Amino acid sequence: MKTPNQYLASLPTTIFTIMSQLAMKHGAINLGQGFPDTEGPQDIIQVAEEALRDGRNQYAPLTGLPELREAVAASNRRFYGLEVDPATEVVVTSGATEALAACLMAVVEPGDEVVVIEPLYDTYLPALKLLGAVPRCVRLAPPHWSVPEAELRAAFGPKTKAIMLNSPMNPSGKVFVREELELIAELVREHDAYAICDEVYEHLTFHVKHLPLMTLPGMRERCMRIGSAGKSFSLTGWKVGYVTAPAALASVVAKAHQVMVFATAPNLQRAVAYGLNKDDSYYQGLSTQMKTQRDLLRDGLHRLGFETLPADGSYFIVADISRHAAGRNDVEFARWLVEHAGVATIPVSAFYDPQGDAAPQNLIRFAFCKKPEIMQEALKRLEKALS
Repeated sequence: MKTPNQYLASLPTTIFTIMSQLAMKHGAINLGQGFPDTEGPQDIIQVAEEALRDGRNQYAPLTGLPELREAVAASNRRFYGLEVDPATEVVVTSGATEALAACLMAVVEPGDEVVVIEPLYDTYLPALKLLGAVPRCVRLAPPHWSVPEAELRAAFGPKTKAIMLNSPMNPSGKVFVREELELIAELVREHDAYAICDEVYEHLTFHVKHLPLMTLPGMRERCMRIGSAGKSFSLTGWKVGYVTAPAALASVVAKAHQVMVFATAPNLQRAVAYGLNKDDSYYQGLSTQMKTQRDLLRDGLHRLGFETLPADGSYFIVADISRHAAGRNDVEFARWLVEHAGVATIPVSAFYDPQGDAAPQNLIRFAFCKKPEIMQEALKRLEKALS
């Protein structure tokens, strides 16, 4: 029998699956996977429920229901001053992961180089390699994850087609500052490239404001900006994403979306449109809640002797295990925590190119998008195991 796709067949079971399986086996509290353990706003869920019964359950339009595209455009205007045509510059997708794939398919061809920033979300490299693109990794160094200008400049070249930018960043919690974005914008313009901007945590920042690359000079026509209802409304299972892009790019993104998915559940689209139109107090409340949960976990980890790295956005905080590792690397220590403390985390080395230079071995990622009482219990378990 002929072999299946060799690249996909060769991919190992992800550390996320492994840690989740270990968590179930040992009855561990799962602070590894990045999804909330509470439901999203009940009024949004009620809109989705009612929309199932209004006789509009057939295929939605390819680019999304008009009311959701209009809500995405209005959100761009309200939060960032971006004027977007909902008819031609918004594409609704089945989650941000599909949006990432569709945006890559829209601009990348075999042999093109794409700049990616490590540590990186785990689907980036497989998606690039399946398209025949060549990733050019630029590594940010802990603890502050500042952009190394010389290395970033060196990663761009004649074959550069795009850069993938994740801000707020998973797993580091970094929010890129204006100076870093201006450098990226300069290089994108200089090399006539595109930017695929993964901004799913845009409303989850603490003390700092998220600034889309698309708002910078010369970037409006080069950026594809990706948002996620799952992260903005704590409804990750809905898998509703949206791409904002100039019309010329959006039309190609829509063709990729057509090939892969075609349409997203119409009742969920109508509910997300309702959610995007919530007033500012909702978004401020979400950010405040997540900051409180971040602080609870961060302060607890400090009491236990862990050093934590700055986390200005997202669901995640990274901790240095050096004081407790006893010679174990991050993967070994994460397994030990599941088995001996009953707490699951993710080793940060999983967010690096396995074909690249050795990744840091002293960092693990905790998710703080969990109920406070659950995180308190996790801290008690950690204290007992480490004492």
